[in-house]
Amino acid sequence: MRALLVLAHPLNDSLCAHLARQAEAALRARGIAVDVLDLYAEGFAPALTADERRAYYATPQPDAAITALQARLAAADTLVLVFPIWWFSMPAMLKGWFDRVWLPGFAFSSGTPIQPLLTGLKSCLAITTLGSPWWVDLLVMRRPVRRVLKTALLGACAPQARFAMLSLPAAEATDAARAKSFVSRIQAAVARL
Repeated sequence: MRALLVLAHPLNDSLCAHLARQAEAALRARGIAVDVLDLYAEGFAPALTADERRAYYATPQPDAAITALQARLAAADTLVLVFPIWWFSMPAMLKGWFDRVWLPGFAFSSGTPIQPLLTGLKSCLAITTLGSPWWVDLLVMRRPVRRVLKTALLGACAPQARFAMLSLPAAEATDAARAKSFVSRIQAAVARL
C-alpha cells in the first residue's frame, strides 16, 4: 500500500500538524509507504489562473508542478487528508489543490454522467478539527465538508474508494488527554484501511 497524506494547515506546530504526524506514524507502523504533501510548506499556489480556467474543459495541459502533484496522487491507493474546518468549509489551500490537481482528463472525464478516472484510489481518510461543537456541524450545518468530500469529489472521481472521516470538534479547547484519545481513533481508522 502507498498513501498520500495531504496536510493543509499554515502552522507547523498546530494541532492539525500534530495529528498529521500521528497519522503518518500509524500508516508507517502498518508498513504503508507514506508521501507527505504539506501544501503550505511546499508553497502550493491554490488559485486557478485565468489560463487554467479557460483550458479547464479542453483537456488541460497542466504545468510541471501540477503534473508532479498528479503523479503523487496517482501513485497512492490511500489518500489521507488532514485539515481544519474553517467556516464549515475546507481551507482555501485544500480547495485549490482539488481545483488545480483533480482536473478533467486526470481525475474525471467530463460529461453526463462524469466518468471517474482515479480508479487506483481505494480509500480516503479525512482527519479534521473544527472550532464548533459536534452538534453544530451535524445538526445545524449537516456536515457540509463530509458531503463535499464523499459525494462530490470522491463520488465523481473515485467512487470505489472507501471513505471515513474523523472530526475533532471544539478543537480550540482540546487538552492533552482529549488529543491523545483522538489520536487513538486515528490509529484505529488507519488499522481499518
